[in-house]
Amino acid sequence: MFISPHPDVEIPDLSVYDTLFGGIAPSDLDRIALRDGTTGAETSYRQLIGQINALAGALAAAGIGVGDVVALHAPNVPAFATVFHGILRAGATATTVNGLYNAEEIEAQLRDAGATMLFTVSPLLPQAWAAASACGIPSDRVVVLDGAEGHASLSDLLMRRLPAPDVSFDPATHVAVLPYSSGTTGRPKGVMLSHRNLVANVQQSIPQLGMVADDRILAVLPFFHIYGMTVLLNLALSRRASLVTMPRFDLAEFLRIIQDFRCSYVFIAPPIAVALAKHPLVDEFDLSSVHTIFSGAAPLDATLGRAVEERLGCRMRQGYGMTELSPVSHAIAFQAEGASLDSVGTTLPNMQCRIVDPETGAEVDYPAEGSDEESAAGELLCAGPNVMLGYLGNEEATRQTLEDDGFLHTGDIATVRGDGTVRIIERLKELIKYHGYQVAPAELEALLLGHPAIADAAVIGVLDDEGQEVPKAFVVLQPGQDVSAEAVMAWVTERVAPHKKIRRVAFVDAIPKSTSGKILRKDLRAAEAAPAGS
Repeated sequence: MFISPHPDVEIPDLSVYDTLFGGIAPSDLDRIALRDGTTGAETSYRQLIGQINALAGALAAAGIGVGDVVALHAPNVPAFATVFHGILRAGATATTVNGLYNAEEIEAQLRDAGATMLFTVSPLLPQAWAAASACGIPSDRVVVLDGAEGHASLSDLLMRRLPAPDVSFDPATHVAVLPYSSGTTGRPKGVMLSHRNLVANVQQSIPQLGMVADDRILAVLPFFHIYGMTVLLNLALSRRASLVTMPRFDLAEFLRIIQDFRCSYVFIAPPIAVALAKHPLVDEFDLSSVHTIFSGAAPLDATLGRAVEERLGCRMRQGYGMTELSPVSHAIAFQAEGASLDSVGTTLPNMQCRIVDPETGAEVDYPAEGSDEESAAGELLCAGPNVMLGYLGNEEATRQTLEDDGFLHTGDIATVRGDGTVRIIERLKELIKYHGYQVAPAELEALLLGHPAIADAAVIGVLDDEGQEVPKAFVVLQPGQDVSAEAVMAWVTERVAPHKKIRRVAFVDAIPKSTSGKILRKDLRAAEAAPAGS
């Protein structure tokens, strides 16, 4: 086992609301908490806290409290912060829904989470209402933030000015949020994260990420994703920084918002780094206000990171984590001089890690502290106060992921150096990361098998021309069928969220499988990597 090289931090035994807002200094109340990057509208901390409490009061009056699950399905707009923290302030559990999901995907999450109320926005209402009505959620329990006929708006609820309820729960065991993750494999599962999990990860991240109250932080990472949820909605607000919201990524608008709002700290996923390093449009904007760009959600190539640093004259950092870790477990420290971008940095405070042989389970030998040596590669396991409670209603998946001693299997192959820096070598798990979004091969394979012309199928992640992972399907056709790759991709596209689309198709005679029938993805990867004609 190896531990964080950083001293432990104190983790208060409080709810998320009490940690973030309970002890706010009077001098911070009139700081700007949120700026709408599209309209420029501002929300102060005083206004935000007032809105959070008013919404919690309205929810309590509607019978929502401890034991209830409320879904939040919206893009990054300032109102998201009000609703998210209002749900938690009421003692309920928030399940955040991917804004790209179609009605069937939303319905599956609502049913699995047991949601009895849904917040959305008018552009997403058709699919949201179709899902809610299929689950038996009535129209008066579907709130449209910006208003829509037949549904209450957020303003309607806030105008009631009802007092926030007195709620009581154990922060260590009460589920605050239910984001959905595919974990190490399989279909999305509800990850039960407690108030303590979220509070802990904020406190653990503070020393590494170096945010300060004067930072203006661009919030382009989706709030529904655990990365945006913890780093932006929780960590940034805890530091009294200002979030500048952006509802969807568009490069020109992204650059304009940085320039016009003088954003200083930008959190991204690697595909945005590609644009920052290479796109000519970058030169048309003044990005001199940016002091740091932090990349997460997928591996960042070190050369690419250096290219961004040189072009923008800022520091580049990256980290590592997963939904089940709330999510941050490793990060290159903000203040680290000459930080190497070929690693994900050091383990966060209050955490312990193991690297084990994935075949035998035996722990590798670790290099001497401070040495230049590097351990053998193995699966990374993590333990700490940020580790999830488990998967909702799925004890088998929980047992497969969580050891009895609290260590969580990440499904990633890693090494550790004598200075404590961790490198992620490759993914042991089957999960594909497309632009930071999780794509479960099993979900796409089940869908493909529903195509009348397809006899068998397997999906793996392959690299595209920009070095980003994309889903590729290997397809066995039924006898006598003749379907093009384009037709297969179009068929899948009609049935999934955009990030789950099959981007490449190869027709094969058979899918390699073990004697037990398990798809041998390693054989498909080996065939993919082999030179043409070999």
